[in-house]
Amino acid sequence: QVQLVESGGGSVQAGGALRLSCAASGYTYSNYYRYMAWFRQAPGKEREGVAGIYTGGGSPNYADSVKGRFTISQDNAKNTLYLQMNSLKPEDTAMYYCAAVRGLKGRWFDPGPYNYWGQGTQVTVSS
Repeated sequence: QVQLVESGGGSVQAGGALRLSCAASGYTYSNYYRYMAWFRQAPGKEREGVAGIYTGGGSPNYADSVKGRFTISQDNAKNTLYLQMNSLKPEDTAMYYCAAVRGLKGRWFDPGPYNYWGQGTQVTVSS
């Protein structure tokens, strides 16, 4: 059974930092998932891609709104995906989700093709 579990969310002041983790289980991370990404969804807004990366390596992708502030990384030995978030802004407030897809087709930031989703972890940034 494939499972993604996020952790690390919380409440911080603007300018602060958080590190999100996504633990994958059920299958060997790098053998099963081909592309993994972080999405976020604020109340009343659509789910948007934040950052994504191929599990086999390569250059990550970022939304323009987080470039230079967020860093996606992975530890294949631990079957874990990370999102380091620095210089947080109130507009970063959202539920953050980890997602995985076996074969990415199309745009990485489109949530439609992703097969697996975590339950989400809340990030709240106060001004």
